[in-house]
Amino acid sequence: MNAMQPLAALLAQSERERDLALAEQQRAQASCDAAQAQAQQLLDYRREYQQRWNAQFSRAGQIELVRCYQSFVERLTEAVDQQGHIAERAKQQLANAVVAVRAAETRCASVRKLIERRTAELRQAAGRREQQQTDEAAARAAWGRLGPNGRPPAAG
Repeated sequence: MNAMQPLAALLAQSERERDLALAEQQRAQASCDAAQAQAQQLLDYRREYQQRWNAQFSRAGQIELVRCYQSFVERLTEAVDQQGHIAERAKQQLANAVVAVRAAETRCASVRKLIERRTAELRQAAGRREQQQTDEAAARAAWGRLGPNGRPPAAG
């Protein structure tokens, strides 16, 4: 088994986890955007409703109409508040998703760095082995040129 296979598998797993975290972040972003948009729509609607009915009340002084208006505004205010809480939870979920993505990206980068280090170590070891083999071959060649007394033959 190749020494790098476990690290490659770890990197692949880390990248899958990062991709899942990114997908969750995108889902959380969409949810957060939708919740904030809905909260803003409710606020705008309440403001328009109050303006419209305030104008209506200035013309007609019907008590029953005022009670109806006040009841609806109370329910609308509760809806605005509830949607505000939903939007805040969505923001928190988005923040958590961003943190998860950063952690997953950090894990991927760490595994890549480890792979780079191991690859460099393997290259260095291979270089040392090659150098040792070259040195041994040179030593054998030098021994092969020596005469029977262990000295180079006399030139002549």
